[in-house]
Amino acid sequence: MTYIVVIILITFSALFSGLTLGLMGLDSFELKRKADLGNESAKKVYPIRKRGNELLTALLLGNVAVNSVLAIFLGSIASGVIAGIISTTLIFLFGEIIPQAVISRHALSFGSKTAPIVRVLLLIFYPITKPISWILDKMLGEELQTIYSKKELMKIVAEHEDSLDSAIDNDEERIILGALSFSDKTANDIMTPETVVYAVEEAAEVTQELLDDIRENGFSRIPVYKDDPNNLTGFIHVRDLVGYTEKTLEKSIDRNVITVSGKIKLDELKNKMLKEHRHIVFVKNEFGSFVGVVTLEDILEEIIGREIMDEDDEHEDMREYAREQAAKQNKK
Repeated sequence: MTYIVVIILITFSALFSGLTLGLMGLDSFELKRKADLGNESAKKVYPIRKRGNELLTALLLGNVAVNSVLAIFLGSIASGVIAGIISTTLIFLFGEIIPQAVISRHALSFGSKTAPIVRVLLLIFYPITKPISWILDKMLGEELQTIYSKKELMKIVAEHEDSLDSAIDNDEERIILGALSFSDKTANDIMTPETVVYAVEEAAEVTQELLDDIRENGFSRIPVYKDDPNNLTGFIHVRDLVGYTEKTLEKSIDRNVITVSGKIKLDELKNKMLKEHRHIVFVKNEFGSFVGVVTLEDILEEIIGREIMDEDDEHEDMREYAREQAAKQNKK
């Protein structure tokens, strides 16, 4: 009978100790999120865990009470020193270390299985734990939600992709990382530099040579300038030149253009282009000089983390191509 009582007391000590570390180690906001997504274990644990201070008080009270009873019981059947050594050893190994090590690793699963026991404990100790938890709530306030920075979220996504237990694959990782980082970039970071932008003079005579030149450059929209390449007046849709019979490009020019600063953030630029239904914008520097163009395709490439190439593209990265051309000019 003595052994049975000791085993029962140690079991409850282990349960209360392990649940204290395990349940309190669970983030209540994460539990709610999992419960909202249909996780059955989270649905059982969240109603208990959200009562943070009351739960903590009840588990600690139960643990202290059981350990005290265990020490008293062992003291009644053994001498003081021996009882102290035995109770300390039993509580340390089987009432604290082992259960905390095990339950902390499987807190959600273990917590869902023992939820009915915890509810009974909360009910029994309610007259004591409720006032204490109320005071703690008033003193400490609500639990703080964990808010991750962009870099932390990116690190989490990368770690999930590396894990064999995660469903996130390489493509999803690349797109998520691109979506999280693109708003920190500016038009200057992704624009096609003016040194490699193909543009035409609006007064240029429409000849077969010009049409062939436009077609060979492979762009669907061609910037148009007047007199000076910095004086952009609009752009032409290449599709509008099919069967074009005018002598100049003037009637085909779309003059509804957007000019932006190179410092504009990509999320702001994206919203601006979508709102005004523009596929291309001209980028100017602080002196008002034309420095490049940005298309919606450029922004999409930043989000998906990959260059979009079609059959007419000769260069994968126009910015890299511009640097190569500049290097060649410097050598000359």
